[in-house]
Amino acid sequence: MKLLHEEELFDKIDFSGKKLAGTEFNACTFKNCNFAESLFAGALFVDCTFETCNLGLVKLDQAKLQTVAFRNSKLLGLNFSRCADFLFAVSFYHCNLDYTAYVGKKLKKTIFDTCSIKEANFAECDLSEAAFLNCDLYQTLFNRTNLTKTDFRTAYNYAIDLELNTAKKTKFSAAGLSGLLVKYDLVIE
Repeated sequence: MKLLHEEELFDKIDFSGKKLAGTEFNACTFKNCNFAESLFAGALFVDCTFETCNLGLVKLDQAKLQTVAFRNSKLLGLNFSRCADFLFAVSFYHCNLDYTAYVGKKLKKTIFDTCSIKEANFAECDLSEAAFLNCDLYQTLFNRTNLTKTDFRTAYNYAIDLELNTAKKTKFSAAGLSGLLVKYDLVIE
C-alpha cells in the first residue's frame, strides 16, 4: 500500500489485521471496510470519514486522528487514550463504542450522537461542551472529568458522581437526574 492517500474512497476493503504504520490518509472515506484487529500505530488520518466500518480492537498506539468522523461503525474495545494528542479531534454518529477508553483525552466539543457507549472510561478527560445525544452510557466511568457545559439531556443510563467531576453549567434533563444520585442508594419513584 502506498504511503499517502488523498481524497480516495475505500469501499468494502478488508484491512483486518493489517499494519498501517507510516501511512497518511487525507480527506479519505472508508465505507463498509473491515479493520478488525488492524494496527493504526503511527498512521495519520486527516479529515477522514469511516462509514459502516468494523474497527473492533484496532490498535491505536500513536495514531493521529485529526478531524475524523465515525458513522454507523463498530469501535468495540478501542483505546483512544493511546492516540497522539496533537490536533486529536473525533466525532461519532450511530456508533457502537462499548468498552472504549479515552483516559486523559481532550474531547472538548466532541459529538457523540445516538451511540452505545457502555462500560467506557472517560476518566481525567476534558469533555467540556461535548454532547452525548441519545447515548446509552450504562456503567461508563466519569472520574476527575471536566464536564463543564457538557450536554447529557438526552443521554441515559449514566451514573455520574458530581463530587468527583467538574460539572458547571452541565445540561441534564429532569428525567436523568436520578443518574446523579446513584451513589446515595436512594429509591426514586
